Amino acid sequence: MSIFRRLKEKVTPPKARISLRLDKDSTALGEDIEGALTITSEEEFDAVEIRCEIECTEEAQKTKRKYDEKLGREIEEEVQETATLYSAKPTISGPLKITKGYSAAFPLAVNIPAGGRPTYKAIDRKVTWSIKGVIAVDGRPDVTTATTEIQVVQPSISPVVKEKEVIREIVMIPCKYCGTLMPQTATVCPNCGARRTA
Repeated sequence: MSIFRRLKEKVTPPKARISLRLDKDSTALGEDIEGALTITSEEEFDAVEIRCEIECTEEAQKTKRKYDEKLGREIEEEVQETATLYSAKPTISGPLKITKGYSAAFPLAVNIPAGGRPTYKAIDRKVTWSIKGVIAVDGRPDVTTATTEIQVVQPSISPVVKEKEVIREIVMIPCKYCGTLMPQTATVCPNCGARRTA
């Protein structure tokens, strides 16, 4: 193998395509995103793994105070802050020899954690979920799909139907013979066995 070819391979990904198909555009917290990764190749190479990369990021516009040396005082400045709230790289397939003309579809089911944040968009804050497919290759750039944004919603809460409670008041009366309290509807004292007279 020539030096130029080896250098070219270090900076170019393999001649392969990977596409991501999702069964639906939205999912609820705690549920799985399901779909498939389809791979086709025009070149032979060794893949380290086939995986998905899922990420939840939050962008927020905040007002911060900083000292301005020219003005000699503190000023307020609007800044955009980005934080990664969740990130995972679940493996769909382990090491794989991909040959020229290779074509396969890999089913995927990636869980969205129940404790995550739902998709949210406002003027000053945004929570975004995204997913992409990756063919990881050692010593070369990975082959990836375009990043797809997914809608993550709060799980629907099914209404809880309570059974109708019936509260009955039981009047207790003393037994004429032993004095033990017994229900007014009883005909015999549960303690002494005497018949109720009234």
